[in-house]
Amino acid sequence: MKAIRINGLHKSFGPVKAVNGLDLEVPQGICLGLLGPNGAGKSTTMRLLTGQAVADSGEMEVLGYRLPEDGKQARARMGVVPQLDNLDIDVTVEQNLTIFARLYRVEDVPGAVDRALRLARLSDRRDYAVENLSGGMRRRLLLARGLVHEPELLLLDEPTVGLDPQIRTELWTLIDALRTSGTTILMSTHYIEEAERLADEVALMAGGRIIARASPAELIAEHAGQVTAEVYAPPQRLLEIRRSAEAAGLSVRPAGPAVAIVGIERAGSWDVPEGAIRRASSLEDVFVLLTGEEAE
Repeated sequence: MKAIRINGLHKSFGPVKAVNGLDLEVPQGICLGLLGPNGAGKSTTMRLLTGQAVADSGEMEVLGYRLPEDGKQARARMGVVPQLDNLDIDVTVEQNLTIFARLYRVEDVPGAVDRALRLARLSDRRDYAVENLSGGMRRRLLLARGLVHEPELLLLDEPTVGLDPQIRTELWTLIDALRTSGTTILMSTHYIEEAERLADEVALMAGGRIIARASPAELIAEHAGQVTAEVYAPPQRLLEIRRSAEAAGLSVRPAGPAVAIVGIERAGSWDVPEGAIRRASSLEDVFVLLTGEEAE
């Protein structure tokens, strides 16, 4: 049984097609990263899976339950960490978790709360009011809340958006521990490094559908090759280099003040410009080539 099965899913908001014929399957026991630019349809997909939005057409199945018909049973077995902080600030950390443990009808509520606090490294903050927590601690509490009932499937919607790099790395450690333990995770993100570090497979999303999917290494090998050359020069010179490389059949993408010529081992007789900086091709190269947008 697949943890998630989606076929031909459509969802529009007025003239905007947020999800446009999405097909997606998530096997049990892996972390799948939904990677894409803002507006690609990632968060809408998450809302459809959690019942916060209703699809215009298509089929969805989560843990063997059809959505939206069997949404209540499916949600009982999944955990959700939303993009936006929706914690109750009028109670303590422990009380937040206790409320959710009871909502999910956990048999041993104190034990479940203790486990979630340990997992999120918040045991020493159990009596703190939520409003007194730092941003990073609040994100850890959101993660603990989503895990308090030990779900089979965890949905992470942009789990580290807006956090500074140090706090983001702390959350990555927690998520990676879950992935390693065998929890099935669907994680939406627009951070390249987040997808590369945490996901067993990456599904690149644009225009409301999946445009490429494989492990990070496989995506790089297929779309970006082995070596990329970055060239820094005045704009007119960069334009000339780009035209020349593309005429030779090479893929070229913008790279801030430079251009990146991707997969130069395929250059044949074309000469790589003098002074070009050679590096290993990356998932960022794939992201920009396939979506046409700069990465974060």
